[in-house]
Amino acid sequence: MEMSDAQGYVLSCGRKMETVWERLDPDGTDLTDTHDLTCEHCSEARQSLVILQEVTGELASEEIGPPLTLTGRIMSAVRAEVRRHHMLALPGAEPGAVQISEQAVAAVLRCAADSVDGVRARHCRISVTDRKGAVDVEMSLAVAYRRFSADAVDEVRERVRAAAAARVGIVLVRLDLTVEDLYDA
Repeated sequence: MEMSDAQGYVLSCGRKMETVWERLDPDGTDLTDTHDLTCEHCSEARQSLVILQEVTGELASEEIGPPLTLTGRIMSAVRAEVRRHHMLALPGAEPGAVQISEQAVAAVLRCAADSVDGVRARHCRISVTDRKGAVDVEMSLAVAYRRFSADAVDEVRERVRAAAAARVGIVLVRLDLTVEDLYDA
């Protein structure tokens, strides 16, 4: 197949590819002529275009929906919104102040809550106390209704406290957990 600048694709027999395409009538009407039936170049092009037409039709008829993970990705992006103006001073033996954003601390604590089977952390609010490195935390949760129990909430409490101490280096003075939603898992 060669291409002419003004004429588009031209087959070796001299017929334009557009002409072969136009003779493929989607409603089933036979538009072929003697040349179409006897020319090997037009026949090959016609077969390729029929396959292209079928595949394109299949793709066009597919219903496309959002991926199943879309909501999770959106929520991760929302949680990652940059709000670094609220900083938390971390305790340390070395001279100089080390600070971390409250947003980063909230992300670590939500991740710890999410690690409990059947639990999804929703909102996490951090309030700085008078002591350096000590905070109050309010966290709302959604829990799978089959998993909902006091044990699940206690497990979240343990993991959030452990993450605050081990991963961030802060002490939770108060941790208020609120189950605000149940979902079907």
